[in-house]
Amino acid sequence: MSGHSTLALPRGGIQYRLAVTAWRIQQAGRREVTVNNGPEGGGGRLRSVVSYLEMRAPPVEGPPAPPRPGLALVRLERPSVPFYRFLYDTIGEPWLWIDRRRIDDAGLEAIIRHPRVEVHVLYGGGEPLGYAELDFRVPGEVEIVYCGLMPHAIGGGLGRYLLGQALDRAWAAGPERVWLHTCTQDHPGALGFYRRAGFVKTHEVEEWVEIAPV
Repeated sequence: MSGHSTLALPRGGIQYRLAVTAWRIQQAGRREVTVNNGPEGGGGRLRSVVSYLEMRAPPVEGPPAPPRPGLALVRLERPSVPFYRFLYDTIGEPWLWIDRRRIDDAGLEAIIRHPRVEVHVLYGGGEPLGYAELDFRVPGEVEIVYCGLMPHAIGGGLGRYLLGQALDRAWAAGPERVWLHTCTQDHPGALGFYRRAGFVKTHEVEEWVEIAPV
């Protein structure tokens, strides 16, 4: 299954991120990007393959044990937009997360404060290490919209622990399935990570992201 879409990105530091992405493309051989560094500041287009995965039954082993002491997963009862954007931008910057950047504050607040949406922040040593966002709005299913770590927190089993906690909360609602998506701009190990957790790939969609000066 395939599709095509284009998105406009602000220029900002995008040329640096595109350079990093282009290097990853050369290393992994999975992505395509064209970059124009002309006098106007340039643009380009980035090919992204989005993989959709689902789980139809809870993991047999249950959530993993904390990889270190002092971890706490805290649900934000009324997430503030500035704090959410801090988490989203810091965690998503290396992987070109852009969807929530394109939503104004009022629209974002309406999503993250919806009674059927949950934002859970993983804390350790008094600081946020990552977060998971769960969407229960569609009957019979739960989407793990985001599940990511701060760059300095990657490794050491924290990602596996955070995903396990997110799955535990998702399945507690009794859905028919839990699903998520990842793409070729995410961490190179993301697809394999989700498959090892028990997710099965259902389909993929090709998208093109347009990088344009604004």
